[in-house]
Amino acid sequence: MLTTIDELRNWSNEQHAAGLTVGFVPTMGALHEGHLSLVKAANERCDKTVVSVFVNPAQFAPNEDFHKYPRPLENDLKVLKSAGAPEVFVPSVAEMYPDGFDASVHIGGVSQPFEGQFRPVHFSGVATVVLKLFNAGQADIAFFGQKDYQQVCVVRKMVSDLNVPVKIAVCPIVREPDGLAMSSRNRYLSAEHRRQAVVLSRSLAEAERLISVKKEQKVKNIVAAMTKTICTDTDFTVDYAAVADPETLRELDIIDPLKHSAVVILLAAKIGTTRLIDNAVIEL
Repeated sequence: MLTTIDELRNWSNEQHAAGLTVGFVPTMGALHEGHLSLVKAANERCDKTVVSVFVNPAQFAPNEDFHKYPRPLENDLKVLKSAGAPEVFVPSVAEMYPDGFDASVHIGGVSQPFEGQFRPVHFSGVATVVLKLFNAGQADIAFFGQKDYQQVCVVRKMVSDLNVPVKIAVCPIVREPDGLAMSSRNRYLSAEHRRQAVVLSRSLAEAERLISVKKEQKVKNIVAAMTKTICTDTDFTVDYAAVADPETLRELDIIDPLKHSAVVILLAAKIGTTRLIDNAVIEL
């Protein structure tokens, strides 16, 4: 296990000196099958894989769940060993943000709608820590999950705009048998709220049916159907449900197959104290 930036950089340099490629999977721990799918993809595409486990305080607002975010490190290390991750990077907060640290990365455009409106400090914190991890790990390919779709857009934009020499690979959402997207925050759900949470994936399926089968083009009708699915007979409240351009994340009013080859459906909803996000990319 590596715990310092110097150790991570030295490890990566050793792999490259041996002619090996390095895959990187950044996580905040509390690992589930979604994370392990990223490790599997990294192992398949790269010679060596390093997984970071770091709950990043910079991406949490004061009113969010940083202090109660699950940190089952011992179990995570066992899971990663079983998954075939040859190296794990577990830095302290002081290692990533030493005394006097006073920098941040701001990405405009794709960071501003949706999560950017509800969590205004979030993506600056994400971009800052991911850039630090990229600089330290010097990986050839970094692996992210589609489940955090807007985060992927922010990271891609940062890599492009700042000329960061790493390729970004995006892996499909991994879901529970009933359709709920796997998330570390699912463990916050009570049994009853967990039962209700399946409506999120059902709302995406309803949106896809309207777009692909019914050829519905008015986004307001699609959003209304999604909201009805989520809120009928459940305790959920919807923060947003939207149809957007998959590259720019600009919200659409009309779905025009002549202008778009695909759209992304994004949603966030809260039940009790737990906030969940989900998405689906629909080819037109």
